[in-house]
Amino acid sequence: MRRRDFIGAGAGALTTGLVGCLNSNDSGAGTPTDEATDAPTVEPTEEPTDAATPESASYTVSMAPVGDVTFDAVPETWVANNGSWADMGIALGMEPPKGVWLTGRYHTQYYDGIDGVSVDKSGMVDLSQDGVSKELFYELEGDFHAIDPNFLMNRFDGWEQADIDEVEANIGPFFGNSIFSRGYTWHEDYQYYGLMEAFEKLARVFQRTDRYEAFASLHEEFQASISEIVPPEGERPAAAVLWAGGDQPEAFFPYVMSEGTSFKQWNDLRVRDALAETDVKDFHSNRGQIDYETLLEVDPEIILLRGQEAKTGEEFRNTVLSFMEDHDVASSLTAVQRDDVYRGGPLYQGPITNLVVTERAASQVYDVEDELFDRSRVADIVNGDA
Repeated sequence: MRRRDFIGAGAGALTTGLVGCLNSNDSGAGTPTDEATDAPTVEPTEEPTDAATPESASYTVSMAPVGDVTFDAVPETWVANNGSWADMGIALGMEPPKGVWLTGRYHTQYYDGIDGVSVDKSGMVDLSQDGVSKELFYELEGDFHAIDPNFLMNRFDGWEQADIDEVEANIGPFFGNSIFSRGYTWHEDYQYYGLMEAFEKLARVFQRTDRYEAFASLHEEFQASISEIVPPEGERPAAAVLWAGGDQPEAFFPYVMSEGTSFKQWNDLRVRDALAETDVKDFHSNRGQIDYETLLEVDPEIILLRGQEAKTGEEFRNTVLSFMEDHDVASSLTAVQRDDVYRGGPLYQGPITNLVVTERAASQVYDVEDELFDRSRVADIVNGDA
C-alpha cells in the first residue's frame, strides 16, 4: 500500500465521538439515517486562504474542518460522501466517484432530462455496508476523498482519528464538509458552507474553476428567475417536510427547515415552514416520529415527503397519495384533500440536481410549469463547451 501523491496538511483537531445508526436507501423504506444523533463537538479549524499554482506544480486548497490540503497533481479518481459532492464532480465534467455513502440516495435520474449529461452508477460502491470498512477505502484506492472526516467518525463505532490518518497517509486525503445538514452537534464548531461555496472548493481541487464560474453565472440567473415567481409573504404556503417510508406510511419523521443544502429549494422559494412554530420536535432533537393525528393538528397546506425520490411523480400518486386518500385520518388533511402532497426532494443536492429539484418544487408549490433553466447550457458547461 503506497502513499499517494496527495498530502493532507493542517487537518486540525478532530474529536471522536462515535454513535450508531441504521442505514437505508432513499427507496421509501427505513429511516433518514444520514441525519446523525448528537455527538461531542470538534475544535474549530481556521481556514487559510487558498493558493493555487499552474497544473504542473503543487497547489493547496483549504476547507473547514480539514484545513489546508496540498495536491501534487490533479486527482483523477475519487470517493464522495454523498450525492451532493458526486453531482458537483459531474458538473465539473469529472468521472463519477468510485463510491458514495449510499448509492440509492444519489439520484442520477435527475440527469435524464438533460441531453448530454448522464451517469452510470452501476459500478459505484456503497461506503455504508453495515458500517464503513477501512479496507474498502484501500480497494477503491481513490486519489482523494470528498468526505468530512467528522461525519465518518461520528456515524458509527469503528472510526477514530488514527484511521483517518492511516487512509490519508496510504491512499489519499480527506476534503469535505457536511453541507447538507446543520443539525449535527459535532458540526457546530466549524464553518458551514452553502452549496456554491462548497462547489467552488471542489472546483479548485479539480482545477476546473472555469466550469464553476460558468455554473455560478447560471445559478445567479436561476435565482433571479426564482425571485420573480415567489409571491408576497402573506401568500406563500405553509409546508411540512417529513420523512415517509414505504408506499403506505403510517408515521413520519418531522423536519424543521434549516439552512442546510438539503432544504435549499424550499428556502430559495421562501416556502413557510408549517412545523417551525408548533410543538412538534425536529427529528434531530429526539429522533421522534409523529402520526396522522398529530399531523392533523398542524394540518399543513402542503405536505412534502422525503424518502420517495426513487418513485416517479405518477408512481408516488398511485401509491402514497392514494393510500392517504383512503386513510381514515389522513383523508381529512387539507393537503390530501387538495392533492397537495408531493415528493419532498433529496437529502443531497449539487449544482445540477438543485436546478432540477427547484424547478420541480416551483411547479408543486406555485403551479409554475415553465422551464426555469436552459438544459443545453448545463450540458455545455459540463462538457467544457460553454
